[in-house]
Amino acid sequence: MAKTKLSDELVPKPFVSRFQRGAIYLLLVVGAFLSLFPFYYMFVQASQPSSEVLRFPPHLWFGSAAWSNIQGLFANGFGRSLFNSAFIAVVYASLSVFIASLAGYAFAKFRFRGRSILFGMFLLVLMIPYHVTAVPLFQLMAKITLFGDPTWISSYQAVILPALANPFGIFLMRQSMQSLPDDLLDAARIDGAGEWRVFTSVALPTMRPTLAALAIYSFMFQWNSFFWPLIIMRDKAMETLPVRINALVGLSIIDYGQLMMGTALTTLPIMMIFIAFQRQFISGALAGAVKG
Repeated sequence: MAKTKLSDELVPKPFVSRFQRGAIYLLLVVGAFLSLFPFYYMFVQASQPSSEVLRFPPHLWFGSAAWSNIQGLFANGFGRSLFNSAFIAVVYASLSVFIASLAGYAFAKFRFRGRSILFGMFLLVLMIPYHVTAVPLFQLMAKITLFGDPTWISSYQAVILPALANPFGIFLMRQSMQSLPDDLLDAARIDGAGEWRVFTSVALPTMRPTLAALAIYSFMFQWNSFFWPLIIMRDKAMETLPVRINALVGLSIIDYGQLMMGTALTTLPIMMIFIAFQRQFISGALAGAVKG
């Protein structure tokens, strides 16, 4: 009897009642509905003709004009803009993650003079509004002559290269690399591995969640970028998706069906990527937040 009573005392009791648990679930369901309904409504309106988008009461189910809206978009150059955005976002994400991982590894594991000052300068860049650098950066792109181009206006490199050394990415990788045990790196060096081998074979594989999170963030940054591509892409064939969607808003005539379809098609890849890699994104974003 004593043993049974003692074991009952050791069993943890639920800290919330059934009513409280039900209220929490209800609150979560309501929050999820409020978060997802705007996306559902966007896809519903994307399938409506332009004359039906702004009607009241609004449509709450899909219409029959989805294919015609898609055809109208691609007839106006949406396909080329889709390729431009995809190419820029993929190349930028790949190069940005590589550079940020190198810099983060150096800041976290190397001891050199001026390390703290240099890292502080990177953090200082985060506090400077991006729009302040737009004019001098545009002048630089207009005068640069690398790779045989007389100017980088309306070029992929003008969008990709200026933001490759992303201060946020370097900060994120540095914080994550600090949690990597130095003994693990020293063991690889003792075994005869060079510094590059230590970085690629030991450091990077342990940082996969953070790398995935940074890759998703970098891809979304360029995919949704509007201000700089609007300024630098003077050629209509080089426009990205946000710039192309903005061009759908005319001075007198606006095809709201195509506008909603363009917005839906632009949002869909981001939603699919986040759903597919949400676990890596969350774990990578939290990496380095708690140091053991």
